[in-house]
Amino acid sequence: MKILEIREQTLPIASPIRNAYIDFSKMTLSLVAVVTDVIRDGRPVVGYGFNSNGRYGQGKLMRERFIPRVLEAGADTLLDERGILDPHKVWAAMFTNEKPGGHGERSVAIGTIDMAVWDAVAKIEGKPLFQLLAERYGTGQPNRRVFVYAAGGYYYPGKDLAKLQDEMRSYIDRGYSVVKMKIGGASLDEDLRRIDAVLEVLQDGQRLCVDANGRFDLDAAIAYAKALSPYDLFWYEEAGDPLDFELQATLRSYYRNPMATGENLFSMQDARNLIRYGGMRPDRDWLQFDCALSYGLVEYLRTLDMLQAHGWSASRCIPHGGHQMSLAIAAGLGLGGNESYPDLFQPFGGFPDGVQVQDSHVVLPDLPGIGFEGKADLYRQMKALSD
Repeated sequence: MKILEIREQTLPIASPIRNAYIDFSKMTLSLVAVVTDVIRDGRPVVGYGFNSNGRYGQGKLMRERFIPRVLEAGADTLLDERGILDPHKVWAAMFTNEKPGGHGERSVAIGTIDMAVWDAVAKIEGKPLFQLLAERYGTGQPNRRVFVYAAGGYYYPGKDLAKLQDEMRSYIDRGYSVVKMKIGGASLDEDLRRIDAVLEVLQDGQRLCVDANGRFDLDAAIAYAKALSPYDLFWYEEAGDPLDFELQATLRSYYRNPMATGENLFSMQDARNLIRYGGMRPDRDWLQFDCALSYGLVEYLRTLDMLQAHGWSASRCIPHGGHQMSLAIAAGLGLGGNESYPDLFQPFGGFPDGVQVQDSHVVLPDLPGIGFEGKADLYRQMKALSD
């Protein structure tokens, strides 16, 4: 068994939306296909992966460093004791000759290829990835019913309060009971008007998250914390720079309600520093580490082990990114849920066709691998790359 080829294609996911920090007018991602020599139903098994929104395509890094290392490794060195591809050994081959630290764009490149490797391995075993993960690393029994929330509420040219309300109503109508909107891209007063407008359309049992995308310095983060405290928000997300652990730790003195952060931490070591020094509270706060941006599932398993050692439950993790890889991890390893983009970054966001949201939960279908083949518009692009 061996990997025959790894292909990458950089694709646009451009949109006129913006958050507090960036606009998405030139956003791209990398789509990857890992082609193996294993034949199923008369065709080679191919694993697919892509990186989450908010970071650009990483084709150059992949082609110059990580893909050659995998293809140049002896085929036997990438197999487990049963002769099946071992994602941990593939990951080690990619990381050969890389220094510790510097967890920047390379974590996205490796994480994207890692996703495709896990997809291939689960397909070779003929199992959904969530089942494989539950058997190898979990309780043996996955929970196929996963919490999801609708992420939106971006700043958009000409988007007034009525249009923001219409957007949030559309998520509620599609079965979500938790929705998220952006803050920090306008004045505090304007953002409070936007929050009030959204809360007007929510009913009992429906909740709002707000996300500042790391925009604030300490003074602004505290000002927002004081203004947001009277609201019963699901969480206040990424108030300051993701590596400013002192800001995060200080903020808890001003905001007793749940906070969330972590989507822009790209290694177990960075995640550990957040837990050590960021003042996060395991009884109420949420961690948003995204495997597709942070070296993949191999590294995510290390992060989960670290969290357990520090007294955190995996159920406090709700990953960023809105992709099916994190859904599989949530179902297989007991995460608290996953982000969802009902209307954005298509066809890469969303669920397999026919999956319906009910009370902000989805039930994952019984599809081999990550399940990309169950989403027709996405699989068309994937198959075009592998063919």
